[in-house]
Amino acid sequence: MNILVRNWLRRRILEPLLALLRQGVSAERLALCVAIGVVVGNIPILGISTILCATIALAFRLNLPAIQLVQAAMAPTQILLIIPFVRLGEWILRLPPQPLSIKEGLALLARGAGHAIVVLWDAILHAGLAWIMVAPVAVYLLYKLLTPMFSRAAAQIIRTKV
Repeated sequence: MNILVRNWLRRRILEPLLALLRQGVSAERLALCVAIGVVVGNIPILGISTILCATIALAFRLNLPAIQLVQAAMAPTQILLIIPFVRLGEWILRLPPQPLSIKEGLALLARGAGHAIVVLWDAILHAGLAWIMVAPVAVYLLYKLLTPMFSRAAAQIIRTKV
């Protein structure tokens, strides 16, 4: 990975998350926040991840800054995963693939969000269905993967304080 990208990720993502551990956020809660932020940040419906993350954070009393930080960082992957989610939704519903590309989607958005929604409605529904099926499993797996990592980081933080 490019050193500039690595430094940016460390400074803008990792350090703020570790600061939350230093402030007393538990490793388990932080892992859940990050897992939800990653998954919701990759929802294949543009424009709703911020509101959805805020709603989830408030409903479950999770750390809002942590979830929003992570979901915002997912913007590049969110765009990249739209078409795979559309294809998965088509596969689940056993529908023929629609002709889609990122270039065509961006051209539609340039003509207006309302127009794009009307033209892409079926694709949006297919992608949303696929995401809804993948999301719970993805949150669970990420949570299980991240909890020990954040637990080790928290233990190291405690050791350095003593």
